[in-house]
Amino acid sequence: MDEKALLAMDQANYMNAEQLAFFDSRLLELRQETLDEIEASKVDINYERVSDVSDRATLEEEAQLALRLADRKRQLIPKIDKARQRIRQGDYGYCIESGEPIGLARLLIRPTAEYSTDIKNINEKRERRYEDKR
Repeated sequence: MDEKALLAMDQANYMNAEQLAFFDSRLLELRQETLDEIEASKVDINYERVSDVSDRATLEEEAQLALRLADRKRQLIPKIDKARQRIRQGDYGYCIESGEPIGLARLLIRPTAEYSTDIKNINEKRERRYEDKR
């Protein structure tokens, strides 16, 4: 099944076995791609000894950027694993706060999504208000 066929399915069939299999496969693929990208970023970090201060600073800056990117990717792995666990439990595709469907279009963009768009927006507004009070 491809994305077009998935989106063409009747809403009454939301999160049927075929859709769950599609997203499980997509999540497995995303997990492997993420692990591969983490490994590639480790290789990209070049700790060569250079005598030029400017070159050394550039290499250190590039290494720090690569480490930050690898760390962000590393944080995605548990989210992918949680999403796959929700598939096995039958909770995938539904907002963990409201129980409403997250929606196929949103899950195609962010297969690890835990919240519906409405709940996510509410939570982000709360976070902004909290940050503003600090």
